[in-house]
Amino acid sequence: MFVKDFMSTNLVVTTEDTTINEAGEQMRKNNLARLPVVRDGKLVGIITREDLLKVTPSAATTLSVWELNYVLSKLVVKDAMAKQLFTISPEATLEEAALLMRSNEVGALPVVDNGQLIGIITESDIFDAFLDLMGLKQTGVRLTVDLEDRIGAIADLTDIIKSKGVNIISLALFHHKSGELVLRLDGQNTAEVIRAIEENGYRIVHKATWD
Repeated sequence: MFVKDFMSTNLVVTTEDTTINEAGEQMRKNNLARLPVVRDGKLVGIITREDLLKVTPSAATTLSVWELNYVLSKLVVKDAMAKQLFTISPEATLEEAALLMRSNEVGALPVVDNGQLIGIITESDIFDAFLDLMGLKQTGVRLTVDLEDRIGAIADLTDIIKSKGVNIISLALFHHKSGELVLRLDGQNTAEVIRAIEENGYRIVHKATWD
């Protein structure tokens, strides 16, 4: 799963000389939390709602409405945008994107190819990819199996499932405890599969149906 498969390409961008008021209106109109800032198609910064708040006078300001409007009309995007950017290639994996976001505490990464901004990938895109990876949009049975750490354990388990003619929608191995394999099966003949898994010495720690 690659960044290019989940990034947004229908971008709303802004420029360095756009006023803060105009940038804020762009975000509100398009329900966006951030805007890439471009110059001749190249990314030069990014501005977020939080950045706008930092440069906008608070409600407790003593400025009159006219003074406030004057101040805001003079502030432009380059006065508030972040210039230290974390970007990613469209060919990068989703794991790389997630790690880069997590490590640097950012909610989105501009996607750059040969110096040109071609997309943006956000936390929401990563969540969508996770749902797709885990097969959560398909009906079936979810099994969590306590799996011993030995070579061939997963292959043995999948052979048992295959022998019962049941399709595996998705599987994921989690190491946060001793080792848990989460399987999503297509829902056909699952009672027989569960029985066969347990008869072969595996412990099913959780079972749920997913409609």
